Amino acid sequence: MRIATLLIAACLTLTAHAGPRDTVKPYPAKKIAPDTWVITGPLGEPSVQNQGFMNNPGWIIAGDQVVVIDPGSSVQAGRMVVKAIKKTTGLPVTTVYNTHIHGDHWLGNQAILEAWPKAVLIAHPDMIAQAKAGEAENWVRLMGQLTRGFTEGTRAAIPTVAAFDGMASKIGTRGFKVHASSDAHSKTDIMIEVDNGVLFTGDNVLNGRIGRLDDGTFKGNIRAIDNAL
Repeated sequence: MRIATLLIAACLTLTAHAGPRDTVKPYPAKKIAPDTWVITGPLGEPSVQNQGFMNNPGWIIAGDQVVVIDPGSSVQAGRMVVKAIKKTTGLPVTTVYNTHIHGDHWLGNQAILEAWPKAVLIAHPDMIAQAKAGEAENWVRLMGQLTRGFTEGTRAAIPTVAAFDGMASKIGTRGFKVHASSDAHSKTDIMIEVDNGVLFTGDNVLNGRIGRLDDGTFKGNIRAIDNAL
């Protein structure tokens, strides 16, 4: 998703002020594989109607702990994800992977750290660099504009651990492998392969919509998908 495009949308939106809330409305979680759940967000751009939530957060129970992928677009979205996780398990979240720089996927980190302060946040090194250089605050501001204040209170919890291509980790009872690219949907993408056959692709693979590639290239996107598969 591209900030410049969404800023135009924010300026054109005439919906009344929504105001901050504690959490977005709940969406159902679906078990898609052993120990693996996903919440499917609505299609569309962030708005008052969807409360800024429109990605697909996932989590994996890995023995005595939980690994989260992309906990959402705001602290409010993240709190909804936290509640859904707690309905499936009482185990703590220890690890969070953020798939790329676009804030609709990772600003929910704040809520994860509220619930589990020791959780480790992992992302592409260029994602971390861009976030620290100002993109994080750009996305916080943009989400507030597009939702007419619904996401107020969101703060950027920037990942601290850099993921490189081929990085393999044993977390609890599960194995995770990172497929990283600097020329796909964005210049900051990672896809996460779980040893139960699930591949979390971020925005590199979309269903029912065409992704914007202002920050990446079509050829690079295809190449990254081929490499991961």
